[in-house]
Order: sequence, then C-alpha cells, then structure tokens
Amino acid sequence: MPRYAQLVMGPAGAGKSTYVHTVEQHYSCLRRKVHCINLDPAAEFFAYEVQCDIRELISVDDVMEDSQLKFGPNGGLVFCMEYLIQNTEWLDECLGDVDDDYFIIDCPGQIELYTHMDTMQRFVAALEGWGIRVCAVYLLDSQFLVEPSKFIAGMCSALSAMVQLQVPHINVLTKVDLLSARDRDNLDRWLDPSQLIMEGCVSRTANKRHARLSNALCRLLDDYSLVHFVPLNISDEDSIGDLCLQIDLMLQISEEAEPRGMRDPEIDTESGFGDEV
Repeated sequence: MPRYAQLVMGPAGAGKSTYVHTVEQHYSCLRRKVHCINLDPAAEFFAYEVQCDIRELISVDDVMEDSQLKFGPNGGLVFCMEYLIQNTEWLDECLGDVDDDYFIIDCPGQIELYTHMDTMQRFVAALEGWGIRVCAVYLLDSQFLVEPSKFIAGMCSALSAMVQLQVPHINVLTKVDLLSARDRDNLDRWLDPSQLIMEGCVSRTANKRHARLSNALCRLLDDYSLVHFVPLNISDEDSIGDLCLQIDLMLQISEEAEPRGMRDPEIDTESGFGDEV
C-alpha cells in the first residue's frame, strides 16, 4: 500500500506547528496513526511528538557558529535545507518503510524555499521516489484579511508555491477563531474572492501609486482562479474534520483504511466497536 505525506508550508507565524499538533490529535481520536516530522532547523519547541527532527542532522545554530560559513539566520536555514537534500538517506532511514504510513511534515517559514528556489521541489521528488504520495497544505494567517493588500500578497505566494511544487495543493486560512465578529461575517467572500472584491478592497487600502500593479495582480489571480481557501478553526472539531476529509480525498486515501493501534481491543469489543470497525 502507498504511504502519504502532508507538506505543511506557509509564512512564519501562520500556525504551522499548531496545525500539525491539531491534526495529530484529530487523527488520534479517529484511531489513525500519523507521524510528525520537523523540517525546521531553527525550531525550539513542539507540542507534538516528533518522529524525525532535522536538528538531529543539522541545525541553524550549528551553521551560524561555523567560522568558515559565516551565515546569518536566513542563510543558515537555506544551507540546512540544502544539506538535507544532499543527505536524504538520513531521512529515508528515519521514516522507515511501513505500508500505509502517514507523515505530517512541519516545514520552515522561509517563503523563498517554496516560491523561487528548487529546494522543496527536490525534497518532494525524493519523497515521491520512495513511494510516498505528497500533498501541499499552504497556511495563511486569516489576520491578513484586516489588510487586503497583504492578503493579496499572501495569495500570490500561495500561487507561486503551487506552481513550483506541482503536487495536489490546498490553501488554508488559519486562526479564524481569532477574527472579530465583523471579519468572520465577511470571511466567505475571501475564500474564493472575485476580481471585483479584491480590487474594491485594495483600492481603499493600498498605496495609490501602486494601484495599477495591485489591480493587475487581482486580475491575474482571478483569470486563473487557482487560489481558493478553506477556513480552519482549531476550536471547532467540524472545521478540522472537514479540512482533513478534503486532504484525504486529495491524497486518494481509501475509506476502507483500517485504524491501527490506538485503543484496547477488549474495550472496543465491549463498546460494540471491535474488529468490524
């Protein structure tokens, strides 16, 4: 059977680690085992259990402390990712080779890794070479809705990542639970925004000198109609479940896949949820 992986991407602060923890807990309740992978060499804390951690191979601190390299934080992170690509056998060994494994990969927040560098593209090729079906989950902070021009820029970065990676892709608006009541009421029109909506909002908030550029970006996004969003409220189990269902459909995960190793079978039998589940 194939293996599966979510590549969790997005700008710094978009809520990637929180998303990984939330989805891990959701699948645990469904008795589906997932493995969480950290690809951020500058990470310091995880709320989830990590199976593979790039910091065991190389970390940003290691690179910055090297007197010969003399990299700063951003250059050090890019170097770490390049080093991982050159040493993919370490990751292959760490992932193991068990059929039907499901990996959730927490990626760094440096946008250039997804928009114009080929680092993540090569990483995806390595995963696919190991027989892993990959999908991209691109997170964008819903607080960007407060500044439409910033939201348009986020849509452009999502589109760039989609074109660059060439894998099944879903865009997620995170932190919806933190929006004001007014912004939540207006949320639906930004999940699949039209050119008129984008241009109308941008014209009221953007720098007038950049009006033509802003309108051109709005037309680009509307003409190709590739960027749509799914809202995520981590305090709403239905919201989490709907998103996970869409991702399962993208990865073509069979509905007959059996849950594994998450509950005592004797308890299941007594409750009526035994081997027939």
